[in-house]
Amino acid sequence: MTNTAYSLDELQFESTIGGKGIDAKQSHIPVIDMSNFESRRLEITEALWQAATEVGFFQVKHHSIALPEIQHAFKLTEQLFSLPNQEKQTLSLKPGKNAGWEFKQQVRPSTGTADQKESYQITRPHMGGIWPSQAPLASFQQDMLNFETQAWQLGMNILSCFADKLGFERDFFTQVHQPSSPQYQSTLRLLHYLPMAQLPQGEEHWRAGAHTDFDCLTMVFQQPNQGGLQVAAGKDSQHQQVWSNVKPQAGVITCNIGDMLMRWSDDKLKSTLHRVRMPYPQENQGSRYSMAFFCQANKDKVIQGPEKKYPAMTAEEYLNMRINANFA
Repeated sequence: MTNTAYSLDELQFESTIGGKGIDAKQSHIPVIDMSNFESRRLEITEALWQAATEVGFFQVKHHSIALPEIQHAFKLTEQLFSLPNQEKQTLSLKPGKNAGWEFKQQVRPSTGTADQKESYQITRPHMGGIWPSQAPLASFQQDMLNFETQAWQLGMNILSCFADKLGFERDFFTQVHQPSSPQYQSTLRLLHYLPMAQLPQGEEHWRAGAHTDFDCLTMVFQQPNQGGLQVAAGKDSQHQQVWSNVKPQAGVITCNIGDMLMRWSDDKLKSTLHRVRMPYPQENQGSRYSMAFFCQANKDKVIQGPEKKYPAMTAEEYLNMRINANFA
């Protein structure tokens, strides 16, 4: 555990919960049916609002992204991470741009140790020179940009429901997440959590230590038999932190509210701590692959809720504040 002092209260709290805690007996993550979105918009909006204000996490099914599209994106993800490290190093993360490949670089306040993973970030304005192009990844750029567009559209549909409830124009969040702008900073992150055989023995590691997300909305794609995602679910009578397991299911997308949207909603919507634990002995000990799409408002857009609970600041200023607090 780290003894670092953090300037933000939420990070100071985050730094106190690096322990294992205990598993909840059952999951309390709502599952929301997104079918016939336009004709069922009111019903879906109420379900999303209840989940986002009470839990901060929910799963969506029967949404707009076809299962074969998700499976193809996972295939490309596995092919990318199977490249030799020297080839992946040519795609390395651009400083300050959240675009490119990195290996075991994220250190969480909750653990003080590096997450046991590698990742590749796709952020549209900054991808020049860091697309893989060799076989079998010749179609990687076009296919992943197509998948990113589909994830963006689903994210905007979900955010439009929150805009309705907050009293904004329905397309408010669509306008502040514009992919055509050079200020665009939404990111598709491909993730490879290392297999247990590659980890040093006798040490406690986390695939991703407990944290909240900085963005408006995160959408996580998981595969069956590759679990480990857990959501903080309060404390038990012995004051132990309880963690609710999120079941991975084919085609079901796990979503969570990020800190940016919590601020934009004047704290009505909850950004909830979550983590990715190591597999238990009876579980799959191999690699875990996931994909996450982070809806982050364009850098120049101003964040302020309808009740003006917090001072106005741009999305760029807000993210810099969070990143500096986390990694100072």
